[in-house]
Amino acid sequence: MVSAESVTPDEQLVEETLFGNDRAFAELASRHKSRVFGIASRFARNPAELEDICQEVFVQAFFKLRQFRRDSPFEHWLMRITTCKCYDYLRKRRRDGAGVSVDAMLESGYEPSAPENPVSHPDLERLYAAMAQLSPKERLVITLLELEERSLQEISHLTGWSVANVKVRAFRARGALRKLMEKKP
Repeated sequence: MVSAESVTPDEQLVEETLFGNDRAFAELASRHKSRVFGIASRFARNPAELEDICQEVFVQAFFKLRQFRRDSPFEHWLMRITTCKCYDYLRKRRRDGAGVSVDAMLESGYEPSAPENPVSHPDLERLYAAMAQLSPKERLVITLLELEERSLQEISHLTGWSVANVKVRAFRARGALRKLMEKKP
């Protein structure tokens, strides 16, 4: 059993990484990968995309580590990078169009795994379709506020928007989602 005193604080691992200790950054990545994967999984459509987003997060964190100001915990800084990368990913996906076809995914070796008890509900399918039609900013704020259950202050910190701006964006995103959901299927 590891005592709380024997765990190296994130701030010390950051310092060690800046002095060239790559194992220290590996420890940071290991500590925080589940949170990064948890957030990114809400935005990725398949495991390959999830891995790409997470890899970009940790690569950027490593190369921008000197910019970490230490006025907040390392985890908050890393979650902000994660949120920005997810937002970048949504914009890129929207710009690139529909993306990869199912046939192309299957040809590349991707095999979808169905849940044990597949429950298909028409309203849930409509919700997913409506979420896909939202703009990246609308989808980001809905995901963080409603699915991740983040506070307005947390979203403000993660996105760089003011709390008032988060409230306005959330209000508009909910309205856009409501309008899409009210359309006849």
